[in-house]
Amino acid sequence: MAHPIEVDLPHQLGKDEARRRIANNIHTLSDHIPGAANVQSAWTDDQLRLDIGAMGQEVAATIDIHDKSVHLKVLLPGMLGMFAGPIQAALRKKGNVLLEDHSKG
Repeated sequence: MAHPIEVDLPHQLGKDEARRRIANNIHTLSDHIPGAANVQSAWTDDQLRLDIGAMGQEVAATIDIHDKSVHLKVLLPGMLGMFAGPIQAALRKKGNVLLEDHSKG
């Protein structure tokens, strides 16, 4: 049974800019996930669906883009549910890395 965790990341970027930044940064996601072997992503309107192979498990996640926040939902399978607290804390602490603007040098 999957254990869902959810985190809201507030921002002042507007929906379009938040979406652009996440699209530009999603390739770095595996650098922030211990044991992440593979990250597949697909957009549907303002939702990014992620399938992540981590620690020998398959993790499904969504990122919903809103005007003033980004909503992350991660479904932790089986034994990874035991780590829900630390994973949720890490998402709160490091989730904004997806909203950083690296296009300016």
